[in-house]
Amino acid sequence: MSSYASPLLELPGAVAAREPDVGVAAHYGDLFREQRALAKGEGLVDLSHREVLTVTGPDRLSWLHLLLTQHVERLAPEQATEALILSAKGHIEHVLYLVDDGETTWVHTEPGAAAALLGYLESMKFFYRVEVADRTAEFAVVHLPAGSIVEAPAGVVVRETPHGRDLFLPRAELSDFAAAHGPVVGVLAFEALRVEGHRPRLGLETDHRTIPHELGWLETAVHLHKGCYRGQETVARVENLGKPPRRLVFLHLDGSEVVLPEPGAPVRLAADGPEGRQLGRITTSARHHELGPIALAVVKRNVPADAELLADRTPAAQELIVEP
Repeated sequence: MSSYASPLLELPGAVAAREPDVGVAAHYGDLFREQRALAKGEGLVDLSHREVLTVTGPDRLSWLHLLLTQHVERLAPEQATEALILSAKGHIEHVLYLVDDGETTWVHTEPGAAAALLGYLESMKFFYRVEVADRTAEFAVVHLPAGSIVEAPAGVVVRETPHGRDLFLPRAELSDFAAAHGPVVGVLAFEALRVEGHRPRLGLETDHRTIPHELGWLETAVHLHKGCYRGQETVARVENLGKPPRRLVFLHLDGSEVVLPEPGAPVRLAADGPEGRQLGRITTSARHHELGPIALAVVKRNVPADAELLADRTPAAQELIVEP
């Protein structure tokens, strides 16, 4: 999907998004209006650049249960969940957003992640009665915000969460659905509400060393009392015997700054000044319609919880997500 361009990029005012959301619109001309619409339960977000996999077969849930961090063996139809696939050392490799319709498990994941995820799942099939398929070319993910009164078309699989509903919509229906149920909202507004909600994202809040404890994913994507899965030893050891080396933090940024700190920008103690020792990095920054400039960052666990910080050169007050 690297060369993908959504048909909704042809709508008036559309401005194309940057990585990792290339292929859909960043906004349609009024970022704060679009955020307010989402917050009120109006509009829809084009996430058609995200990739879609399905798992079918009578063993699909018991098989996925062995591979994922989440308890899915008895996942009820239409019950949404999220799960991780870890490395042998417990580092996060994939994030899966799942729902089962009673016959098929539907998954959406990050742009560009499907091929590696499909390859891993295929390698783990063994004697299980399962089939895994990349359905990205057939289905587009569309997000309806919490409170939306839009009804999903008949037969469309819906993944409903407290933050809204993800529809696995046939791609051929994307333009007509958007025309009937807009306004269409860009991913910058969607991301601003994600940052406000303290929700991490693979590839932004993660790096090759990230473990679930650092980002708060133990609460939503990890079941601490299920059977074995790859990386479980690290999860159990850190949960029972120690603390993660880093922690996710929410930052209120100084609103007088014109430019937001870019992902990867250093985080330091304000008391040490802009040349002080780097203690973390900005992962996502956004402009929020009520809170102003905000960001998520990953910092060393021992950074004092009440310390004033610098995000690059921007003063920042921290709000705890993961306890030190």
